[in-house]
Amino acid sequence: MRAFSQLLDALVYTRSRNTKLNLIGDYLKETPDPDRGYGLAALTGTLSIPAVKHAAVRAIAEERVDPVLLYMSRDYVGDMAETVALLWPTSATGVPEMDDATIRISHVVERLRSTSRLEAPRVLATMLDHLDASGRFALLKLATGELRVGVNARLAKQAFAQAFGLDVDAVEEVWHGLGPPFAELFDWAEGRAPQPTARDVPIFRPFMLAHPLEETRVSLDDYAAEWKWDGIRVQLVHAGGQTRVYSRTGDDISQSFPDVAEAFRTTGVLDGELLVRGSDQGIADVHGGAAASFNALQQRLGRKNVSQKMLGAYPAFVRLYDILFERDLDIRELPWAERRKRLERFASQLDPERFDISQLIEARSFEELEDLRLNARDVAIEGIMLKRRDSPYVAGRRTGLWYKWKRDPLTADCVLMYAARGSGKRSSYYSDYTFGCWSDQGDLLPVGKAYFGFTDEELKWLDRWIRGHTIERFGPVREVEKSLVLEVAFDSIHTSTRHKSGVAMRFPRVSRIRIDKPAAEADRLATLQAMIT
Repeated sequence: MRAFSQLLDALVYTRSRNTKLNLIGDYLKETPDPDRGYGLAALTGTLSIPAVKHAAVRAIAEERVDPVLLYMSRDYVGDMAETVALLWPTSATGVPEMDDATIRISHVVERLRSTSRLEAPRVLATMLDHLDASGRFALLKLATGELRVGVNARLAKQAFAQAFGLDVDAVEEVWHGLGPPFAELFDWAEGRAPQPTARDVPIFRPFMLAHPLEETRVSLDDYAAEWKWDGIRVQLVHAGGQTRVYSRTGDDISQSFPDVAEAFRTTGVLDGELLVRGSDQGIADVHGGAAASFNALQQRLGRKNVSQKMLGAYPAFVRLYDILFERDLDIRELPWAERRKRLERFASQLDPERFDISQLIEARSFEELEDLRLNARDVAIEGIMLKRRDSPYVAGRRTGLWYKWKRDPLTADCVLMYAARGSGKRSSYYSDYTFGCWSDQGDLLPVGKAYFGFTDEELKWLDRWIRGHTIERFGPVREVEKSLVLEVAFDSIHTSTRHKSGVAMRFPRVSRIRIDKPAAEADRLATLQAMIT
């Protein structure tokens, strides 16, 4: 456990990507099996310990620490695991030979996985009694599955690949067919076995991604244009008689979308955008097929059990972009133009209620395409994709192959109303902002929340302003004077019954601090309502 806790400490205090790669790589090369496999699982978010929930951590902490002190400290630190690790009282009893140098990750994982939810808090507390603050922090992060040490799954896989001289795409290719503690992966990495394979298993393959177009201009002779739809990117896989629907991060979301999974029964792997039928939401059929806004899709996201009423009210379908496997044949090396033909042929055999193809855009010039993009304000369109006609389907972002050309964001001048402390590196700053616009009655109603879009210097300025203009405190949240205007950018806006203002923004972010503008001149709610398409 000591090696893992030292790794987490080092990752928290470095911002260098290369340093993080080296730290993780050294840990994986120097730590024995199966501990390093469980450590890699924790870093990639694939380690699950169902018996330990956040409520259990809070409960045992409240038994050992004064609750008032606990939650006041949590508000300042910004992270419950770190707070508990620092405040946990040192036990005067216990087994001396048990400490963070002798407790192994594999023992922790296996013990907590084998315990019941009723027994788990007691077992966790006993482990905490025999660790120092660093070890307690590592244990709690490991048990709850939320590391937040500035490492995402891709970076951890890159570190693994770099440490053992492998190609990260080759690692990604087999990753989802394996599980902790990844014995087959390390056997391959260290030359004891060939690369693992997943036959007749519906595994996830890495997505091909696009670079922002920005100032680049391309020839439409070399690139095909198609609409970029505003849903969630998914991969459909059918193999060995099983179907899986994967999100962009490789999460299996089949249970949330059984209507889509059950309709895909042909062996193959497809790439597309998961949407909700707009015809059932009163949306017009434009640009190749009616699709509702992302707000409609959100009604389905994250649900483990979907009722028949929900299936009927928000019918899901996939607008197909590409094909990776045609039956059992891997065709990712074929050029896009050939894959498109095969996709059209493949899709013609699928249920048209659940699957259609993203429409290509006909334009005689790049300028004409730009006009189409600027005028595309359909509720489900994010912009345009440009795909090189001879491009293979390769994992990740490769320069010059695919470009995403998002439509310009909408903006509104809003008034800052509330601020909350951030988490992790931002736990000492008020970095999460709630803002509003004026109603016709002169009330300021919340219309969105944002926690990014500003620079580090702007964050420091905002934090100072909030501390100096607080009028009320609610734990980690402060209500501020309604005098600071923020220019907020967002991709689209939709009606919402869950918000008092009646509107909800899609991807709001702070684009500018308007110290030059009086709060009374901020936008009215009617202005936002007029932007709804």
